[in-house]
Amino acid sequence: MDQIDLTGKLIVEKASERLDQALARTFPDYSRSRLQQWIKAGYVQIAEKIVTDNRQKVYGGEAVAINAHMQSEVHWRAQKIPLDIVFEDEEILVINKPADLVVHPAAGNYDGTLVNGLLHYLPELESIPRAGVVHRLDKDTSGLMVVAKTLSAQNWLVNELKSHSVERQYECLVYGHIIAGATIDQPIGRNPRNRLQMAVVANGKASVTHFRVAEKFIDFSLLDVFLETGRTHQIRVHMSYNKHPIVGDPVYGKGVRLPKGCSDALKDALHSFKRQALHAKRLSLVHPSSKKSIQWQVERPHDFQHLMDILHQEGSQDVG
Repeated sequence: MDQIDLTGKLIVEKASERLDQALARTFPDYSRSRLQQWIKAGYVQIAEKIVTDNRQKVYGGEAVAINAHMQSEVHWRAQKIPLDIVFEDEEILVINKPADLVVHPAAGNYDGTLVNGLLHYLPELESIPRAGVVHRLDKDTSGLMVVAKTLSAQNWLVNELKSHSVERQYECLVYGHIIAGATIDQPIGRNPRNRLQMAVVANGKASVTHFRVAEKFIDFSLLDVFLETGRTHQIRVHMSYNKHPIVGDPVYGKGVRLPKGCSDALKDALHSFKRQALHAKRLSLVHPSSKKSIQWQVERPHDFQHLMDILHQEGSQDVG
């Protein structure tokens, strides 16, 4: 449990503001929701008087003090799990997540997750919401993820994600011959016919996926994909909606599709590839402390690369 002691003068933008809004502006390293929790818990004093109403009006310049305890946000078990660390400093950790690794403990997966491994590697993450994870990858999607090591870094990265300032580039292999890149702008929500799946639905959340063609094959296309939003299963859902499901996708695909006259090697490669061919290959963001743009890129994992090698043996086409 960490002790938080903050003091200062309230900053407002208007003649008067709600206390929680002014606190968020005065102490930008902490999220508004966390500050609201501290207000309700009686940890905030204005002019040496405890205030518990988030809506109380303040006018700027009032002396404010926060004396709070940072309770553990998670109660998951720390486990020694290998982490492929691409970058680390005092603020952030960038990881190359392998396929077949769940990010968060949940029903049926309380152990052996990325979060369990993070808590073993950095026990102090126990006091950070979601153990510092600010965005997720599906279990069987490989590639780059950023983890915040401090509250201020997490708050910064969450806001950067909301403002679309974090650039995430994926690559995926899909069925079919796609002529050119495009944008898929279709809302995503729970599938009304299967609550365990997502789908394009009229009342879903706005979801935007941009893609361009990186390589063409007779019956497949390798795409570079850029997310403008970050909905659950977004790329997989949008590609399936676009009639070009991701190769190997066990949920949104429709089984293995063998090209006419394909080699035994390609048949074996497709049948043995049991996950979606989706890889988060590049991540770019503005660093929470230096405010400089920094980026990382990782190669696709061996199973994905093997599938691509077989396709290259079959013969690719020019991207025009």
